[in-house]
Amino acid sequence: MISKIANIFKVKDLRKKIFFTLSLLVVFRLGGQVTLPGIQNPDMSAAVGGLSILELYDQFVGNFLSQASIFSLGIMPYISASIIIQLMTAIVPYFQRLKKEGPEGNKKIIQLTRYGTVFIAAVQAIGVATLWSGQAVPLEQGGMGTGLFYSVTIISLVTGTIFVMWLGEQITDYGIGNGISLIITVGILAGAPTAFSDFFGLMMQSSTQAVKGIVLFAILIGIVTFTVLITSALRKIPVQFAKRVVGRKVYGGQASHIPLKILTAGVMPIIFAQALMFIPQLLGQFTEWSWLLNGFAPTAWAYNIVFAVLVIIFTYFYTAIAFNPADVADNMQKQGGFIPGVRPGKATSDFIDNILTRVTLPASIALAFIAILPFIFQKYGNIDYSFAIFFGGTSIIIAVGVALDTMQQIEGHLVSRHYDGFLKTGRIKGRSKTRF
Repeated sequence: MISKIANIFKVKDLRKKIFFTLSLLVVFRLGGQVTLPGIQNPDMSAAVGGLSILELYDQFVGNFLSQASIFSLGIMPYISASIIIQLMTAIVPYFQRLKKEGPEGNKKIIQLTRYGTVFIAAVQAIGVATLWSGQAVPLEQGGMGTGLFYSVTIISLVTGTIFVMWLGEQITDYGIGNGISLIITVGILAGAPTAFSDFFGLMMQSSTQAVKGIVLFAILIGIVTFTVLITSALRKIPVQFAKRVVGRKVYGGQASHIPLKILTAGVMPIIFAQALMFIPQLLGQFTEWSWLLNGFAPTAWAYNIVFAVLVIIFTYFYTAIAFNPADVADNMQKQGGFIPGVRPGKATSDFIDNILTRVTLPASIALAFIAILPFIFQKYGNIDYSFAIFFGGTSIIIAVGVALDTMQQIEGHLVSRHYDGFLKTGRIKGRSKTRF
């Protein structure tokens, strides 16, 4: 295993990408320690902890919200803007045309997503500034007036979100990829040392707690294993390529398969669903409707049922966006490929779409079940929520999904540099005349 890890650092280009990614993630964590100007008490744990939705939001932004940091909004406004743009891509003709325009259309979509991020961050910054206005240093003590405090706070938070978004894009373009997902993962895992340390301390109090802790860790390993299996499971569709003669050479004739992931959408459904679940409680905060605040708290059944339903819906929605059976069928037909027993063209497209629909259903249900596991463990296992979130939910799915995607990225770099890959022996393959 050590030799396999060492192979990563033998490829100069890959080594640079990894160090570049790590350096930007360090910048993200260090920048989050910068407190907003004009705050009398940077520790907002009491204010955030009293509002369950803000406590959940705080976990997604690396506990920066409770620290009154310039990165308090994190990357979540960008996620919300991406959800809106993705929905519009499916239903609004203008966005559908942009999607079909290829690279130029994608550039416009990315630009619109950035504008949406700025708008959503500004709206959220107003709410956060209102929450923190009571902690501002009084004007007579050298602080700011109300208007100046709001202006500085809103500008700082929006700028911080834009900078975090830029960091994610730089990691995607020049690092090992998945920049936005890596930033979310780092934010979630930032609370892991404290949560596990508190739990270990609880285990040391009595033998009963120790046994309970061992059982819980065994369950945690099982949940992680199950999540890995769901995330990486494939449904292989056999494909046969017809023989064709070009000049004096014969091409084709070999058998292959389409590796259809049962969870094509990956971690995106749960990220999108989680972002939408912030809306009911935010509305409850503005309207002061207690039924909305209590019914859609992360510890309520209504919240988790709606959350699970949204995960299933977004799994199908994002699968439809990420995988197009018609394009796969057309490419197969152009290359002389066919599925045994199925006619090329539309029949092949319908066949693939039917299989994709059937395999996505159990995968989406499993994803929804994992999503609400923290609620179940907290309610029936008497576990603190800060520790229960690592038994499933958004945290474990994002962490596992991003880890697998990152390993695949590294695997691809190693294979392209004539290595067997990170998950294999790590031997250098036959010499190539191409220099890297």
